[in-house]
Amino acid sequence: MKKQNWVKRVLLAMLTITLVAVLTACGSNSSSKSSSTTKSDSGKRVTITFWHGMNGPYQKAINQIITDFNKSQKQYKVVGTAQGNYTALQQKIMAAAKSRNLPTIAQTTYTTVPDYVKNGFITPLDQYMLKGDNKMSASDLKDIYPAFLSSSKYQGKYYSVPFSKSTRILFYNEALMKKYNIDKPKSWEDIKKDADKLKADGVAAIGFDKSFDMEFEGLARQAGNPLISAKPLKANLDTKKTITAANFIMDMVNNGEAKTAGEDIYGDKNFTSGKTLFYAGSSAGITNMKQNAPKDFKWGTMPLPSYKGKKATELAGNDIVLFKSASADQQKGAWAFMKFLLSEKETSKWAQLTGYVPLRKSAVQSADFKKYLNENETSKAAVDSLGFGFQSTAFIGFSEYRNDLLNAVDAMLTKHEKPEQALKTLQGQAETIIKTNK
Repeated sequence: MKKQNWVKRVLLAMLTITLVAVLTACGSNSSSKSSSTTKSDSGKRVTITFWHGMNGPYQKAINQIITDFNKSQKQYKVVGTAQGNYTALQQKIMAAAKSRNLPTIAQTTYTTVPDYVKNGFITPLDQYMLKGDNKMSASDLKDIYPAFLSSSKYQGKYYSVPFSKSTRILFYNEALMKKYNIDKPKSWEDIKKDADKLKADGVAAIGFDKSFDMEFEGLARQAGNPLISAKPLKANLDTKKTITAANFIMDMVNNGEAKTAGEDIYGDKNFTSGKTLFYAGSSAGITNMKQNAPKDFKWGTMPLPSYKGKKATELAGNDIVLFKSASADQQKGAWAFMKFLLSEKETSKWAQLTGYVPLRKSAVQSADFKKYLNENETSKAAVDSLGFGFQSTAFIGFSEYRNDLLNAVDAMLTKHEKPEQALKTLQGQAETIIKTNK
């Protein structure tokens, strides 16, 4: 086992060195030919290439937004291209970096930004976002939810803008709640308390996705203990509070009170088939739930309950970044498109089309969005959760850390490793990543 781990580390180091070399070369040669070379539509419009990971109804929605932008002005033309899922998108960005054929802009998680910055991959947005004749006003910036805006900032500069954002919420089965006379839970402790009413019939109180890492991080935050602290950058993975949070979930899993999705990846199948009373999942899944749940299945949503007397929910999703290889005209056009996405009207429309949340407070308070919530009550929980949402601390090496976190959760679930041991190992791995990338 030690030999396998040693080999894994060596291969990872080799991959990292290669990636650094590729990205540095790409970032330092903005004049090279690429898909970001200035193009025109009949010699008039500057083409902005946009790679994203939207599929199905989400792809249809982003195409509508792109069309809105292209019709709103005559200087730029955004061309969106779906690159598969988010994993495939990141792989294609890496391949494009190697061939020096990057798009103008792309979706990516904000947690990749530190690595992109380190390797000279992307350019800050400050010169457009905070300066010039198309900048965002102070009131505009204040209108964006703080958690979204703060995660777009790295080392004092804005390197991304928020886009497809969701919250973790609680789905509930109305029929089962009525059958077992169970009220909406105010706390995670309530869910655990009511679990005994369900176990005898083979129903778990709560369902998770294949990994419960987001709910685990949420409980740790609610206990006042972020898994990774930002200032100073520090791992808190084997503290008493973190271990207690992990044991809370694992005790429920081991007792048959909670159920993970396993190979189904997402917990919605267990939920809609009546195997779990509640399901902790992404608000972005509401669109699929509406399409795929049995027609006679009655369900609702609510914010995640409190733990240790406090509320918190992880905000997830993707931002948009601007690559250095884009021309000056493309960079201006890219910013114009990003600002358009952040407008009250378009962020409200995007949320209504997809189930993602609006990025602006004014959008949530608009008459149009309020009407939408009245007609789509299941979307209300995500919006109600924004006030206590948080995002994971981003740092260089985050992707490697997240893989280790998923492996730690998997070790608890499939290898029956005690949380104390799994988190001790994870603590050492995280400390090594942080130290290596200082």
